Amino acid sequence: MDIESAIQIHIKMAKFEIIMPKLGESIIEATITKWLKSVGDPVNEDDALVEIATDKVDSEIPSPVEGKLIKTLFNEGDIVPVGQVIAIIDMDGTEEIETTEAPVKVEKAEMASADIIEKQVSEIASVTSADLSESDRFYSPLVKSIAKAENLSAKELESIQGTGQDGRLTKRDVLDYLAHRSATPQAQPKAAAPAPAAAAPVASPVKTMTPPTVTSSTGDRIEEMDRMRKLIADHMVMSKQVSPHVTSFIEADVTNIVNWRNAVKDSFMKKEGEKITFTPIFIEAAAKALRDFPGVNASVDGTKIIYRKDVNIGMAAALPNGNLIVPVIKNADQKNLVGLAKTVNDLANRARSNKLNPDDISGGTFTITNFGSFDSLTGTPIINQPQVAILGVGAIVKRPVVLETPQGDVIAIRSIMILSLAYDHRIVDGALGGMYLRAVRNYLENFDVNQKI
Repeated sequence: MDIESAIQIHIKMAKFEIIMPKLGESIIEATITKWLKSVGDPVNEDDALVEIATDKVDSEIPSPVEGKLIKTLFNEGDIVPVGQVIAIIDMDGTEEIETTEAPVKVEKAEMASADIIEKQVSEIASVTSADLSESDRFYSPLVKSIAKAENLSAKELESIQGTGQDGRLTKRDVLDYLAHRSATPQAQPKAAAPAPAAAAPVASPVKTMTPPTVTSSTGDRIEEMDRMRKLIADHMVMSKQVSPHVTSFIEADVTNIVNWRNAVKDSFMKKEGEKITFTPIFIEAAAKALRDFPGVNASVDGTKIIYRKDVNIGMAAALPNGNLIVPVIKNADQKNLVGLAKTVNDLANRARSNKLNPDDISGGTFTITNFGSFDSLTGTPIINQPQVAILGVGAIVKRPVVLETPQGDVIAIRSIMILSLAYDHRIVDGALGGMYLRAVRNYLENFDVNQKI
């Protein structure tokens, strides 16, 4: 090993950089909500350093090394991009280079490394220019960096409506504004003329929706949304703005499924030690239909369509506090019914006890939401971005229906449910949405009642 390589190893061992981790697909930034260690505190391996939050999950970042926290590069409330250094831990140089020249060169290299880090932090902190100093609005270092790079004035920043927590301006808000600004035709220089030409019309800014003013009355109870509810609200509004939603409905006769489950639920509980619900059956049918119609298992990136290789189905679950979370069954099309049942029960139990980790709620390509859990017949769900469709399953109710038999039509009592599919009309047309929904119904109605589990 040459001296330079040894120096680099020594630096990394002496000063360990804590990086904002990637917390799931499409997540590019996270908010630091609370530092659990202060500068100067000793840190043991696996000690939680900081609490962070995204629009999907709250989490903690543990320390992979032992040492002392010597620097934090962001404050509580800052929004930090994935991959950014957020803190530095001094490991006290436990590995020494066994050479006479190495210590001197290592010291210089460490100083240079520290200078670089200090310079980077200083650059981020100094992004706020003089014209932002008078603003009472909070801007994260990332937003300030973009504003500086794009020469956005304080007045322009103030005019952008924020969609983040407490109306905070997010990276997405600024990029959307810049995309519109760059798309606005610029006035062309006018040729010299005897008389001044009329001023070119100025493009009006994009209209933003302003919520109505709401007043409270005597006796009303006012309660601030918790952070998770704010994130859910922002995500739902964003989805409706991004995707033109269309919802189709279809009825499914699930009498055979109801009878089969009633017949096997006790033996399944005795054999496996847990319940078998209807949810894994719905997921199995949805996964099979996604293989038949991959255009529904997709995402949109600008004008590009991404057809997902994996079938990862999220199941919307209500938490005890009334909020919503969507754990994901990875590779759902490759699991049998027993495997799906066990995975569904595990995720549901950990969701209720707030023990899901970021990987459990990331990577979804399609979502199912169960309106029937609360006896609702059906609903029009909102797409879970960046997916392009979501399946709603309603309550199973007994109804008199007309059945066709070799002896003629008869009226019978059957267990019926309504399926609803909300889809992004940018890439999923009514024909594709209808064919997918019909395929799900056919898989449910042709369920194999002779299968053993």
